[in-house]
Amino acid sequence: MSDTRSTDVHSEEAPEILAQGSEADLGEAGSQLSTAPVETAVPGSFGGSRAPGAKGWITWTAREIIGWTRWFWRQLTSMRVALILLFLLSLAAVPGSLIPQTGQNALKVQDFKDSHKTLGEIYDKLGLFHVYSSVWFSAIYILLFISLIGCIVPRTLQFTGQLRGRPPAAPKRLTRLPAYATWRTDADPEQVREAALAVLGRRRFRAHVAGDAVAAEKGYLREAGNLVFHIALVVMLVAFAWGQLYKTEGNKLIVEGDGFSNTLTQYDDFKSGNLFSDDNLVPFSFTLDKFTGTYERNGPNKGTPRTYQANITYSVGAYGKDKKTTIKVNEPLVIGDAKVYLVSHGYAPVVTVRDGKGNVVFHDAVPLLPIDSNVTSQGAIKVLDGYKNAEGQSEQLGFPAFFVPTFAGAGQGTMFSQFPALDYPVLAVSAYHGDLGVNAGIPQNVYQLDTKARGLKPFKDAKGDIVKARLLPGETMKLPGGNGSITFDKEIKSWAGFQVVQQPGTGWALGGAIAAIFGLAASLFIQRRRVWVRATTGADGVTVVEMAGLGRSESAKVPEELGDLAALVHEQAPTKTDENDETAESDESADDTTPDADPEQEPDAATPVPAAEGAQKK
Repeated sequence: MSDTRSTDVHSEEAPEILAQGSEADLGEAGSQLSTAPVETAVPGSFGGSRAPGAKGWITWTAREIIGWTRWFWRQLTSMRVALILLFLLSLAAVPGSLIPQTGQNALKVQDFKDSHKTLGEIYDKLGLFHVYSSVWFSAIYILLFISLIGCIVPRTLQFTGQLRGRPPAAPKRLTRLPAYATWRTDADPEQVREAALAVLGRRRFRAHVAGDAVAAEKGYLREAGNLVFHIALVVMLVAFAWGQLYKTEGNKLIVEGDGFSNTLTQYDDFKSGNLFSDDNLVPFSFTLDKFTGTYERNGPNKGTPRTYQANITYSVGAYGKDKKTTIKVNEPLVIGDAKVYLVSHGYAPVVTVRDGKGNVVFHDAVPLLPIDSNVTSQGAIKVLDGYKNAEGQSEQLGFPAFFVPTFAGAGQGTMFSQFPALDYPVLAVSAYHGDLGVNAGIPQNVYQLDTKARGLKPFKDAKGDIVKARLLPGETMKLPGGNGSITFDKEIKSWAGFQVVQQPGTGWALGGAIAAIFGLAASLFIQRRRVWVRATTGADGVTVVEMAGLGRSESAKVPEELGDLAALVHEQAPTKTDENDETAESDESADDTTPDADPEQEPDAATPVPAAEGAQKK
């Protein structure tokens, strides 16, 4: 009967093997388990001995330059330097998160400089107010990019060559490998090799017959995953750089019924990358048909939005067909590389301003900006043209406005809104006349009125107080001296704030990130290993089967896997049986020796006990 316990699997420490000089023993069999470049120490000199004379000096200098250049290139493309550069890049990005950046908010940068005179100058010289476009950040970014490219290209070529080739032939002495198994069988060497090919093929090894052994290899996805991870990092770097150079980000406030066209002059504020041009804007336009907002009425979440959406009609290109859609929070409208986000909401009371003769000089919805979560809003109503005072002189009018959608009520001591919905709308205004300064060439905030401007005077009543009033929808405040009036119409429109973001390369960045995760997982959890099965005819005519395994790094899985493979091959080529055991009882004159006796065993030595199956440390 066959006894599978006669297969003896041994495991040795990989460092011990190398210490014993097995690297020379294994030869090609132990090479190329990884395509990682070999780390080299700092050399003393590449030039060697310098010959006398000018020619010798030139030759020596050329060798030195070429040698040091190659050494620096190897260091730059090494994994150690790549990790250092990656760490430096993440460290260099920290100031960009802590210090105001010019590209994001120039006003905050100026405020920081005004508040910190000395520190502001130092930060400015170091480029800390524009970190991501600074020379030192770009240098780290470019060096990391070069390092990754220089590492990937040769490793990819080497890995491609390994895929096109075959697993190397078995070394001379398989006993020197970390995992080893052997037994004797009656099967022919050719039958053992065919059985080994079938078993290894079922286990998805790349296997072929090389001489008297079957050579097999598995785990190519480890190196493939490593390469995918590095290539994905390059893709992410390129995508981020491309996105930063060509990105655009603009905001636009739109009142119900008004529209927007994606051109530079239509934005309220706009930021872009260094390589942006007007031609990069995606051509589209849309109209805000209606904004819908409902809010929680009771409980701890009172005032929290339940419905917050904008119904729009949009078209793509100059002659695109109109399409209707709804933009919600975190559900933007996507058109090409552009995304339109809904970011804010407020109210735009409709007001009518008349002169002393009753002529309408202004009639429009005036958007006011919220200052709290209950949409308490403030702003300014400006009449720039068409108004004449009671004396027939042309003037400009300004009305500071304060609006609450839900008024607390007279005598409640507060003008702040109690709820974001239009339950009890009230508009509070005061009146000024004169020159608003819009023709001075100095930019003004359309939502603010500078009441201290030199050419602006307040309207005052008989008591000398500034004229002001709280108006309900439909009510009118008359200006003193027959100078006209302002009416809070019953119509109150909503406005919505949109952010249009265009950042090419985001899809590539996402794809690179996903590929990097899978590539890293493959490089961490898949092990590259090789297995050899040698079948030779011994001196006594019995087939000796040897199996050995070698992994890229020491792992308990290599002996375990080799034990499983050995058991499967052993089923096809079982251990040789002792024929004398079957006839020992009937033939007392049988010879004392057996066919399986060890030729080197002493006559009086005890028969060796088969070793238990499994991994053993020597």
